[in-house]
Amino acid sequence: MFQQMQYFITIVNEHSFTRAAEACHISQSAISQQMKELEARLGVKLLARQGRSFEVTEAGRYFYTHSQMILKDVAQLVDATVQLAHADAAELRIGYLRSFGTDELRQTVAEFVAKFPQVKVRISSGTHEELYEWLRTDQIDLNFADQRRALSNEFQNEFLTASDYVVAVNRGLPVDTKPIETGDLADLPCIVVAEPQQLATETAYYRDILGVQSEVNLATNTDEAQMMIASNQGYLITDRRTQSLLDQTIVKTISLVRGGRKLRQNYYAYWKADNSGYYVESFAELLKAKF
Repeated sequence: MFQQMQYFITIVNEHSFTRAAEACHISQSAISQQMKELEARLGVKLLARQGRSFEVTEAGRYFYTHSQMILKDVAQLVDATVQLAHADAAELRIGYLRSFGTDELRQTVAEFVAKFPQVKVRISSGTHEELYEWLRTDQIDLNFADQRRALSNEFQNEFLTASDYVVAVNRGLPVDTKPIETGDLADLPCIVVAEPQQLATETAYYRDILGVQSEVNLATNTDEAQMMIASNQGYLITDRRTQSLLDQTIVKTISLVRGGRKLRQNYYAYWKADNSGYYVESFAELLKAKF
């Protein structure tokens, strides 16, 4: 039946028995016969024929939608089975957000390697935009990063954790510790940790999503950012889970709000829906358990 399902999907997509037969590399009479056998097997009409044309019936539309889902699952099952059979040649490529504390990731990698020693694990770190591009172009299999886009059905989106944003300022500044709006810091530069080529993208995110109004100063790493805070050259936006990386003798952290509402950053594991293999899902499951 799987082959007949594929023939039916192609007929609907092409809206032509002739073009579908060509796409499937069989004769038109053969594909017509396959459709007759499929409808007889189901006991329903999938296509309402009108001379040389046809319309898809309500039952046909249902069968069309769910057949695609089933065939996709079957393809993934086959891929996962083959992958397991050739485990000695398997590879898992992981990308993670460079600015994120990596205790959970390190623990997950160690647990995964212990469980699947035959799988070669390759790990890369990058900015949000770099990771998204690597995942989109199949340079990595799974991406562990913050959410900056609307979730897409093109990817599997596994929620991991959320953390409130905070502002890190020089401890000596006369700033109250009650929740603060970025607009209240408009006279103080905002320090953005990024590579120079990523500054424009990061600045747009800070302004559009976080409401930053002040000028932006670039720091290439967290240590440089803390040096800038220590010398009163600006403030840094981070979140609760990564504030422990900051020297608390130099900085103080204040909850960040916008319009009186706390700003929160969500973190996900992402992978392509058509690359949902056994090892990808196993790694994501182990990672989720760490949170």
